[in-house]
Amino acid sequence: MLAKRAAPQRAHGAPNRVRIIGGQYRRRLLDFPDGAGLRPTPDRVRETLFNWLGQDLPGWACLDLFAGSGALGFEAASRGAGRVVMIERDPKAISGLEKNRDVLGARQVDILRADALAWLANNRETFDLVFVDPPFDSGMAGTVLADLARHLKPGGHAYIEQGAEAIAPPGFIIHRSGRAGRSHFALLIKE
Repeated sequence: MLAKRAAPQRAHGAPNRVRIIGGQYRRRLLDFPDGAGLRPTPDRVRETLFNWLGQDLPGWACLDLFAGSGALGFEAASRGAGRVVMIERDPKAISGLEKNRDVLGARQVDILRADALAWLANNRETFDLVFVDPPFDSGMAGTVLADLARHLKPGGHAYIEQGAEAIAPPGFIIHRSGRAGRSHFALLIKE
């Protein structure tokens, strides 16, 4: 008779892990540091999002605001994005993102230490897809959405994840939306 094994215990301060679910880096596990308000997008939600997007993002330019663990940006890179810009201000998170970029050999990923709102206000680049997943319950998603249209190419997509249902600002339509626990998520398209 086999003895029942206890579930592994997470040691205090041990890194968290996120799994890439599709594409070139599929099944790779990436460690990320603990951080206040850091809640990576769950596998099931990422799978739903990339199903909505058609799985692959060949040559797309993507922006991952509030990158945190990098789960969304690295998933985009894994699925063929030509360029992924990750914006994060926390030094520990930046260090984790850089380590994971090196582990994957993801040369298409640029990691910038900056405040997401300040970066948006001072940058003119446009993207095919922007991930907006601010610290949970911060209320910042609405502020970002108000200024996001100028950062998206015509027909570009914005993914929003927050504690409340998404409301499309002028110039956007909600293509799809869902809910997982307390998180509401939506894929918006620029009209």
